[in-house]
Amino acid sequence: MERFTLWVKERLYARNESSRRFFPRESERLAQACRNMAARFLDGGRLLAFGRGVYATDAQHVSVEFVHPVIVGKRALPALDLSIAFSEWMRTIVRPEDIVMGFSPPEGDEAVEEALAFARSKGAQTFALPGKQGDYAVASPDKDPFVQQELIEILYHTLWETVHVFFEHRELGLEAGEASFLYPFLGTEQQDTTRVVTAVARSIEEKAKEVERLREKVADEESRQIVRAIHTLAEKTGRGGKLVVFGNGGSATDANDWALDMMLPPKGMTPYPAVSLSMEPAILSALANDVGTEVIFLRQLIAQAEASDVVVAISTSGGSKNALMALEEAKKRGLTTMALLGYDGGEVVQRGLADIPIVIRSDYIPRIQEAQASVYHIIREGLEVLNRDA
Repeated sequence: MERFTLWVKERLYARNESSRRFFPRESERLAQACRNMAARFLDGGRLLAFGRGVYATDAQHVSVEFVHPVIVGKRALPALDLSIAFSEWMRTIVRPEDIVMGFSPPEGDEAVEEALAFARSKGAQTFALPGKQGDYAVASPDKDPFVQQELIEILYHTLWETVHVFFEHRELGLEAGEASFLYPFLGTEQQDTTRVVTAVARSIEEKAKEVERLREKVADEESRQIVRAIHTLAEKTGRGGKLVVFGNGGSATDANDWALDMMLPPKGMTPYPAVSLSMEPAILSALANDVGTEVIFLRQLIAQAEASDVVVAISTSGGSKNALMALEEAKKRGLTTMALLGYDGGEVVQRGLADIPIVIRSDYIPRIQEAQASVYHIIREGLEVLNRDA
């Protein structure tokens, strides 16, 4: 137990080492790219994102963050996930004012590169995450696909967090009169954003440091719970069970990612059975429309869950009604329950609905999600360690 707990801590700290190498090097370029994004959004551009396999979940995640920002009072920005048929879709809808993001594994993806090249030829701003060609192209920040994906998630979180800063320093076509020096974003003259780029770059570095500190906190406080989760999941899948995972919004994309990581893992890893109850848009919209959003996971759980399954809720608040109802049902059926949570764990912890709660003690949603990604990836890695040592 102690040796495995130490391994979990080492894996969390290893991610911080990669983060410290990556973000100070990239922060200035990211800030410049963010300024260009803001200009394109103001000109009517859209964010078009895509990837294949597990990397399609990054396209889902960045899209939901821009359309449904958790920063209170910030505008919704147009974004689409085109992963299901990105090559064909790109050729039919991309416009010169658009922003295009392609997500790939560490070794790259030729089809993603080709789609980005086409978008760039049409004048769109392109992000190769990672890749060799693009207006913002970056080499993989880590050879480990899980660590790379976590750092790329921080990258696009910082873009949507800071793009609004540039909106406030560009013209919006309004006349502020003598008060323009107090409210430069209301003036009719475009503002110089050179110094803003520097400030945004430092902000990006600070955001990365914040999640680094949070991982260290998780290593100190939650490593034993993570080890319990690994052993429990290995035991249940060994008896024929599966992972049943769900969440809302950004947590839905994390649920999808974890399920795909289980059954479509990086090369050399053992597949395990898993389903995400957040991955079925027709079922989700049918239940939400005909019954109500509070039952979208409950009804699926009733249909899908079996005796040896492990039911996992991902929630930043720990208070989502639909997650609580699904966990209640799982407990009634005697199923093993887990939860990845933020804040203080919310109602899930207060009501004891998770046999194994793992709490990221933060009150800021992007940082919670970034640390949660590290946790479920390490749980996935841990299954391989147990399998290898068996």
